[in-house]
Amino acid sequence: MTALLIILAAIVLLVIGYMTYGSWLAKEWGVDPTRETPAKTMEDGVDYVAAKPAVLMGHHFSSIAGAGPINGPIQASVFGWLPVFLWCVIGGIFFGGLQDFGTLFASVRHGGKSVGEIIGDTMGPRAKKLFIIFALLVLILVIASFVNVVAGTFMTAADAGQAGFVGNPTSNQTTAIISVLFIILAIIYGMLTNRMGMKTLPATIIGLVGIVVSIAIGLNVGLAMGRTTWIILIGLYITIASLIPVWIMLQPRDYLSSFLLYAMMAVAVCGIIFTAFSGSAHFQLPAFTGFNNEKLGFMFPTLFITVACGACSGFHSLISTGTSSKQLDNEGNAKLIGYGSMLIESALGVISLIAVGMVFDQYVAGEFGSPAVAFAQGIASMFYGNKVIAALLTLAVSVFALTSLDTGTRLSRFMFGELFLKEGEATYKDAAGARKILAHPLFGTAFMVIVGCVLGGLSLSQIWGLFGAANQLLAGLALMAVCAWLGEVGKNNKMFYFPMCFMLVATICSLLLTIKKKFAAIGGGTAAWGDWFQLLFALAMVILAVILVFEAVGVFKKQAAKKA
Repeated sequence: MTALLIILAAIVLLVIGYMTYGSWLAKEWGVDPTRETPAKTMEDGVDYVAAKPAVLMGHHFSSIAGAGPINGPIQASVFGWLPVFLWCVIGGIFFGGLQDFGTLFASVRHGGKSVGEIIGDTMGPRAKKLFIIFALLVLILVIASFVNVVAGTFMTAADAGQAGFVGNPTSNQTTAIISVLFIILAIIYGMLTNRMGMKTLPATIIGLVGIVVSIAIGLNVGLAMGRTTWIILIGLYITIASLIPVWIMLQPRDYLSSFLLYAMMAVAVCGIIFTAFSGSAHFQLPAFTGFNNEKLGFMFPTLFITVACGACSGFHSLISTGTSSKQLDNEGNAKLIGYGSMLIESALGVISLIAVGMVFDQYVAGEFGSPAVAFAQGIASMFYGNKVIAALLTLAVSVFALTSLDTGTRLSRFMFGELFLKEGEATYKDAAGARKILAHPLFGTAFMVIVGCVLGGLSLSQIWGLFGAANQLLAGLALMAVCAWLGEVGKNNKMFYFPMCFMLVATICSLLLTIKKKFAAIGGGTAAWGDWFQLLFALAMVILAVILVFEAVGVFKKQAAKKA
């Protein structure tokens, strides 16, 4: 019954937040449904393509979800369910939702440009370049982390040296073939709706039937390959997916994938209700275990870094300003896409918390190889350990990690180009000399994919440990960027002050603690490659962030002086 009360409380509070705070933000900022969006005024058939709200919601939600709202809350659950629940709900309403909605709106008003361009308009070209460098460092970690996660869900150690279809597949082999079939299905859907003129509803029905058929095939025939082979194939896929028009792959794949996520959440909620009255599983997670955890450290700043996408995520700001703002058909839908998607993700974070609570004793005993497996087994335990449900939930986690991957790679392409283009240069064709090569979409994509995949082939623990802090620091900088822009155009920006400062302080503290630990490891002669990697990455991010904060303080002072 505890689990049922937790999810009901989360849903009620998040709905109230959307209807009240979300609507107030839209009114304060002057969201205008009659104003044309860049998707229409700058339509190019490749990146700027207006999407219907349901399709864009599917893309945006699938892309921001990834593995974050599952991994984060489960890892943070060692502090107890109450701290994680409070941060998912409060963070989603007043931090994450604010950032996602704000960056999407600001980007739409800047021609669908990135957070870097928004910073450039208010804080100058130097701040813009520094932010883009920072964002690219984060995107390298995103690509590396999710390449590792996806490869891990596609194969097991027993698959090494194999290559081909297998009968009686494992859950990993099932996940692999269904994911491949999903890609083919997305291309078919894109052709039906964008080249053959089919309406969304009949095309969606065909897509859903295709999903069912894909799952049926995957439960009987699997695809087995070694880890290195999968990483290479994933790298090739995300390279191609990031370069082709969004209507071929990005929009349809993410839209169809979103139904898997909605279904996964619906199954989880049904399981929670069923468990409350049947006693098929027991919620084992205490409300609070203490402020200091032996494994993770002190609750502050660890909790606010680890939960990540379940409450607030800087990666979301890159998606809002990188792809979603270029596809928004009406400014009035910005609240639904930006704010609404974040609150649904917060609900997913709470569901993940409940899932691990059902198998918490096994989780802390180390019986699961990853939080994704703990999530799947936790939900399956509500249905007496049903293996098919466990396999499908593992598939859902993998699908969303893959959607975040191809979206993240496309974002890398945009930002890599912005880094080397000068004022007045629209594309790489306008640049000269080496900048023409560096700003070329293929060069930026290839560079980010190669670096990301090389790191992704290494230890996930070394990458993920740094990803959380870097991602949350990006959130603080994104909040700062929108705050500065709203102040510049005379809009109310006071709602950003506390979330912005809190995220910056928490994440810089976390990175400083990481730097301290790595120096200690190096000084003690116990450092591995990962310690050096984390040290250098953390130092670079702290330096870049501090410089950007000082730039922003100067802007805020000027704005205050104008008002005085």
